[in-house]
Amino acid sequence: MTDLEQLLGLDAATSPYARSALMVLVAFLLFFICRRVLFSLLQRFASHLSNIWVRAFLYPRFLFQVSWILPIAGLIAGIHVIAHFAPSTQRIIEKSLLILLVIICARSCSALFAGIQKNYSTLEVSRNRPIKGLLQILTLLIYLATGILIFSILSEQSPWVFLSGLGAATAVLLLVFRDTMLSFVAGVQLTTNRLIKVGDWIEIPQFDANGDVIDIALNSVKVRNWDRTITVIPTHKFLEHSFKNWRGMSESGGRRIKRAILIDVSSIRFLDEADMQRLGNLQPLSEYLQRKTTELAEHNSQFQDERSAVNSRHLTNIGTLRAYLSVYLRGHASIHPDMTVLVRQLSPTATGLPLEIYAFTNTTKWVDYEGIQSDIFDHLYAILPLFDLRAFQEPSGSDLALRLNQNFTRTPAV
Repeated sequence: MTDLEQLLGLDAATSPYARSALMVLVAFLLFFICRRVLFSLLQRFASHLSNIWVRAFLYPRFLFQVSWILPIAGLIAGIHVIAHFAPSTQRIIEKSLLILLVIICARSCSALFAGIQKNYSTLEVSRNRPIKGLLQILTLLIYLATGILIFSILSEQSPWVFLSGLGAATAVLLLVFRDTMLSFVAGVQLTTNRLIKVGDWIEIPQFDANGDVIDIALNSVKVRNWDRTITVIPTHKFLEHSFKNWRGMSESGGRRIKRAILIDVSSIRFLDEADMQRLGNLQPLSEYLQRKTTELAEHNSQFQDERSAVNSRHLTNIGTLRAYLSVYLRGHASIHPDMTVLVRQLSPTATGLPLEIYAFTNTTKWVDYEGIQSDIFDHLYAILPLFDLRAFQEPSGSDLALRLNQNFTRTPAV
């Protein structure tokens, strides 16, 4: 009789099943001590620590899995000493316990990686350098090693025998894990080159994705679109298709306004003296008109007929509007002062002459940006009559009805 049997109060008459039941009871007692006493004390101690790596080892899922290691290891160490089964039964029990121990160790590693990811995601650096894909690769390798160890235990052969046989199965493994390997390589390139990170606004037309990146995993990247739907894109597709990342706009602090208004070409004309006096009362134009009046007077003085529109220079209403808008935008409180501010004409079209505003707001928030842009164009549309300009608009049914009504009222009665 061994010392362990004497400690547990066992004698030769005790049946193997009673011995096994006692061992299982002792194992659950060890589990309770680890789970409820020892690890509870460790968690309370860790709550006062700031090191995220220490806290990862005290992740609840990890502690729960580790709590089973000591009891199962105790069963493996004591089952052949205390429980006297037949050799074949003893071997089956030992193999089952070894397989269970290997699985518990693999699940413990997986839970540890989950704890590392959870704590690492609280750091600011995790936005630029995510490690979720790397941890998933390590988890996959651990489960592959677990499978090899299980086969090794069942066949009672060395794990190196199975590892040496993997060379012949390499082609099959490459075929089975093709997407995983491609995604891993793509994930390394995406994170190393900082192509995308969590929180980036990206656009991928091929997948109808337009929104914020909310998760970067080994095999997929999740994008929350602006309509609140979720698009899941295979990671390796980011190396096969082009995509737009709006991070540069967000980091610059300014968002571009690039919109044109169509001017009716028939409303463009030269300014006369009355127009000059009227527009000169506008503060943004006072300095411009004074400078232009002097410049044009000097230029036109070399011609005998200064009133000729062909031989002399004159201000136009659309050119004066461009000058007004340039001053207006540069003085606008919501336009970024250190970025490009431009008011330009584009090539004329069948629907009019496009007058484009090209500027940057001093905020990148979507709601504020749309409000600023709308306010600017509200003002632009409202001041067009002041310059005797008209915005082009396709005639509607009411326009045609009004024109017919005017023609009808002008027709003399017979």
